[in-house]
Amino acid sequence: MTERFDCHNCKESLFGQKYILREEDPYCVKCYESLYSNTCEECKKPIGSDAKDLSYKDRHWHESCFHCFQCQSSLVDKPFAAKDDHLLCTECYSNEYSSKCSECKKTIMPGTRKMEYKGNSWHETCFICARCQQPIGTKSFIPKDDQNFCVACYEKQFAMQCVQCKKPITTGGVTYREQPWHKECFICTGCKQQLSGQRFTSRDEFPYCLNCFSNLYAKKCAGCSNPISGLGGSKYISFEERQWHNDCFNCKKCSVSLVGRGFLTDRDDILCPECGKDI
Repeated sequence: MTERFDCHNCKESLFGQKYILREEDPYCVKCYESLYSNTCEECKKPIGSDAKDLSYKDRHWHESCFHCFQCQSSLVDKPFAAKDDHLLCTECYSNEYSSKCSECKKTIMPGTRKMEYKGNSWHETCFICARCQQPIGTKSFIPKDDQNFCVACYEKQFAMQCVQCKKPITTGGVTYREQPWHKECFICTGCKQQLSGQRFTSRDEFPYCLNCFSNLYAKKCAGCSNPISGLGGSKYISFEERQWHNDCFNCKKCSVSLVGRGFLTDRDDILCPECGKDI
């Protein structure tokens, strides 16, 4: 007796009929399509076993239903984009949603490289230096007056030059006698240490730190022989071409301070009136 060969679902005989195997079980076409066919997103009809099923992100279409939502052109074997659950050809998507280049005003097509800065977009070939007209790409640039410049062109056209090294000053800097300097170039004429951020003075238009200026040019105290800078409001006593720090202007014998008092001299020594009364 011949073994029966029936549909796994409706049990109708499949002898001489078209059938479909699923997990080794045979189904007649009608049962298979009712049980397992996907529904087309466009026409909402089942996608039969004899039709091509096109899918994108768990959604399915008949081949004839797979078209651009806007212009209705077929998207089969063509690039497309999705927006708000609708499929669009690249041209429609670009016209509707893509950025416009700030330079040429044309659409920046999806998939092409674009440059963005402060809410503006450019084609890579349109994002160029305003001076040399070369593409900036991913290199550093400096914006000025609604234009973009590569660093080299900006420095040539706008940056101040240090009076010491003659190179551009791009950040920071120091102004001395109305001339610009790099911080690292503005140094003491004596010890060569940077003067930026510390007190300094000058002589013959050359800057000096206070220590160097005092050691090189300040008068020496007749009492302690150390320099008297006179800078920063420090006080000193001057008498007959000699100078003393306030703290050093004392009687040679009793060491009492003579600041604001009368005094006597004995050769190079200064004395209070009491100690000098026997001279």
